[in-house]
Amino acid sequence: MNDITVTAYLAPDTRTRVVIYADHDFVSVRIGGGPVDVALIAPAGTADVLRAIAAAADQAARELDTLPGLAEEDA
Repeated sequence: MNDITVTAYLAPDTRTRVVIYADHDFVSVRIGGGPVDVALIAPAGTADVLRAIAAAADQAARELDTLPGLAEEDA
């Protein structure tokens, strides 16, 4: 990965989408849906990196599930 740090807060309505560029041998995972998106460009041969990102995101979501917080109806 090239060096860059991007910080973004996820909101409950944050959208994600995958765009496939088969003619160029890469995919884009886009996160956002507002005026700014974060796009991860994954060329052929980087599927394991995307799987690792997905696993880390799943772990983070499980951690969030265990944190005390406001009930959804109070949010």
